[in-house]
Amino acid sequence: FFWSLYSCWPFSWSERKTESNTEPRSSLPVDSIMAWYVSLESGKFWFPAQVYNRENGHVGFMLSCYDAQLSYDSRTDTFRARYSPHGRRMVEENISWDRLRAPAVDTPSHVLHNSDCLHDLKPGDHIEIQWRRNKEFPYGWWYGVVGHLESCGRNEHHCLCFYKDTVVLEFNQYPTGSRWRQTMINRKDHREVGNEADGFYGGIRKIYKEEEISMWKSLWPRHALE
Repeated sequence: FFWSLYSCWPFSWSERKTESNTEPRSSLPVDSIMAWYVSLESGKFWFPAQVYNRENGHVGFMLSCYDAQLSYDSRTDTFRARYSPHGRRMVEENISWDRLRAPAVDTPSHVLHNSDCLHDLKPGDHIEIQWRRNKEFPYGWWYGVVGHLESCGRNEHHCLCFYKDTVVLEFNQYPTGSRWRQTMINRKDHREVGNEADGFYGGIRKIYKEEEISMWKSLWPRHALE
């Protein structure tokens, strides 16, 4: 368990957060691996990570991934998470290992990600896009795919979507006709777009690794969301 956790997270363990700011009573050096292990096992060690489908798969967060502070519960071999959506803390318990990941990019959750893939996007590409309910909330990362423009015949040999400024993003977990099913962005000058009713779409990252795509597909809801 210890070595698998230690190797999973490519950030500095020396910058850990504990429940108390007091000096440890143990004689172990503060920056030793054993001191870290004791702190982890006791649940006092909190570290940054991201959680898929937060709030136990709540329908409002399906196929998303949000920043959180996590600690390990050795009794259940699961994690607890603290989210800070809007000035208040929300805690989730019993999070399994497969719902965690290290952040895919270094962009903080309140900062617009620099989209460096816009000119490469074409129908069929898998993407993650930042989205937030309003401008006081942090961004989460949401899974989607690049779709075809309505004017396109969807024939791969004659598709010109790659050459158009407008890019269609589809979220096929939602039914046809849902306001969450599709959005469009401009590949030339994309910034945050949206409104208070539908939320705000931010930066985009293209997913290249098959293992990341497979992970998102494994989280696919059994039924279309409303």
